[in-house]
Amino acid sequence: MAKSNIKIFVLDTNVLLHDYKCIYNFQDNDIVIPIVALEELDKFKKGNDSLNFNARECTRELDELIGKKDPTQGIAIGEGKGKLYMALGRKYPDSMKVSFPEPTPDHRILAIADNLRNQYPDRKVIVVSKDINLRVKAKALGISAEDYTTDKVQNMEKIYKGIDVMENVDSELINRIYQDKNGINVDEFKFSREIFAHEYLILKSGSKSALTHYDPIQRRLGLVERRKIFGIEPRNSEQALALDALMRPEINLMSLTGKAGTGKTLLALAAALQQTGLYEQIFVARPIVPLSNQDLGYLPGTVKEKIGPYMLPLFDNLGVIKHQFNANSKEIHKIDEMLKDERLLITPLAYIRGRSLSNAFFIIDEAQNLTPHEVKTIVTRAGENVKIVFTGDIQQIDSPYLDTTSNGLSYLTDKMKGQNLFAHMNLVKGERSALAELASDLL
Repeated sequence: MAKSNIKIFVLDTNVLLHDYKCIYNFQDNDIVIPIVALEELDKFKKGNDSLNFNARECTRELDELIGKKDPTQGIAIGEGKGKLYMALGRKYPDSMKVSFPEPTPDHRILAIADNLRNQYPDRKVIVVSKDINLRVKAKALGISAEDYTTDKVQNMEKIYKGIDVMENVDSELINRIYQDKNGINVDEFKFSREIFAHEYLILKSGSKSALTHYDPIQRRLGLVERRKIFGIEPRNSEQALALDALMRPEINLMSLTGKAGTGKTLLALAAALQQTGLYEQIFVARPIVPLSNQDLGYLPGTVKEKIGPYMLPLFDNLGVIKHQFNANSKEIHKIDEMLKDERLLITPLAYIRGRSLSNAFFIIDEAQNLTPHEVKTIVTRAGENVKIVFTGDIQQIDSPYLDTTSNGLSYLTDKMKGQNLFAHMNLVKGERSALAELASDLL
């Protein structure tokens, strides 16, 4: 292996599944992939879920890189990069046998890391894993361990909210906001900070206030009026602003975050139904994260019966909208016809893969359970006349290998902030019930 100042990173399987191109993100350091990680990748390669896709892509990436070379001797990854090594199984050291007698995949990875540490005492060996428990085990053995941080949001305290309150605004400017339908040039307000593209500002001056939207092309702040959208009326200022963003065709990509009961998915679905004249199809999808990490194949029944429980919250939101109208109304008939013709499709996210994303309003619910790479895969497949809305609560993550800083929803918001095609909205006030609001805050 290379000289002493170059580190050796031992990758856990979950890192490869999280980002199948991760091997290119360790600068000039060497990378070791334990053979047990390849065994685990093989178990994930069959299926339609994102993990299955990433497992297949990772295997292809490694196969292309390795070619006919011997991976145990080291393969150059690229210019300015280190080398890739495949590590075969290593005998358990006595120190590990006492604490971890069972040769589980995690323990086999630790045995390889321990062997490398002894083989190269002048080099730093680091286990990289999304599994907190494995990192703790490594540190207990005196082996350095880190999370995979390449796609993490570095400062969550400064995460973009999309809405801000501006106090002590000149009252005359607020009066003009109401009078001038074209809005007012943002420079007239002399704000103390930069205003981002499609940011929403609540202007206040004493008892006067105005809900406004910043147009990055015209560089103007314009009035946002509360309006009822497909039977759904905003219950607070946040919801009114969110509906405005959802109804703007110039915003092609949006992230909508907030705790349970803030109305994220309901608002997005109502806006999509209102704009059926602009889009040919509405896709409403969510990733499936089964309990106990069990695949859907373990559940009884047909495919529809298996996925039904996971899709219920989406159908519940559709039911709320349908209850705003009479049973024989044209709106109810329209929804039923769209469901029948699959112009309105509610489905697991994995089943959308391969479908055209042109002329569509695409809602991805529970997006906090997606990795940054999965979010990128969805967005980069967008064709002409597409609006993509990611909704979720970054405090309620079901995936064991994601957190508030590494999930795709936080990553999207952090990276896309300020782009002319993007808007973000963080909803705070819950509207489900007083009990739901209390539980969300205290439990």
